Amino acid sequence: MYQLETIYQQIIKAISKSEKLLAVLIDPDKMTIKMASQFIGKINQSLATHIFVGGSTVADFATEQLVSVIKKNTHLPIILFPGDVSQITGQADALLFLSLISGRNPEYLIGKQVASVSKLRQMHLEVIPTGYLLIENGKETAVQKVTGTEPMSKDSVQDIVDTAKAGELLGMKLIYLEAGSGALNPIDSTIINNVKKEISLPLIVGGGIRTKKQLEEAYNSGADLVVIGTAFEDNEALFEELASLSSRHLPKGEN
Repeated sequence: MYQLETIYQQIIKAISKSEKLLAVLIDPDKMTIKMASQFIGKINQSLATHIFVGGSTVADFATEQLVSVIKKNTHLPIILFPGDVSQITGQADALLFLSLISGRNPEYLIGKQVASVSKLRQMHLEVIPTGYLLIENGKETAVQKVTGTEPMSKDSVQDIVDTAKAGELLGMKLIYLEAGSGALNPIDSTIINNVKKEISLPLIVGGGIRTKKQLEEAYNSGADLVVIGTAFEDNEALFEELASLSSRHLPKGEN
């Protein structure tokens, strides 16, 4: 019997073809239902391959309502990027099951995950275990405030590499390097490159990417999937700027 590919399998296949992936992150706390349809229309016409939905602090039911609207307006995979258990909804296609392995707060290493099981048991979401690393970017982020953890120093490259590798050895399926929402600076290319050389998992990079040049630099450093959120929210003209990349076969990383 034929089985549909999982979203994770689709990501792996795309990477094997040297395709670079782009996710647009939508924060339910910033995107109203009224704004969503028009914004999704621009995403559909862009190079985006995935839509991530989530935020550090989101009102109850806001995620479910927004995902429902998004689903009616796109065929792109919708993946939850939750800041809390309350943001998990069966309306989405998949869930990044995040463990904040850069911090030492047990609540965000395993506590929230355990709390989510009773909810997930009733859903048919594809769950993708993801090692999540917060890297300093020049300002305090919402993730820091909510989780009570400090980001890893951008100068401690080997510590970052070792933490990412530990995530892989623990059985994570994705590694996510995060500078944070509204970051002043994106993840340094040296960090991306060194992490990618060490792990054999798909590498996600997000935070602080506001220009086509920064996007290309992330890809060329080894990112397989880049996440852009605040930049699109603040400047929808960025969709047009990135259109010149013209294809899902974006710049190949020098892995």
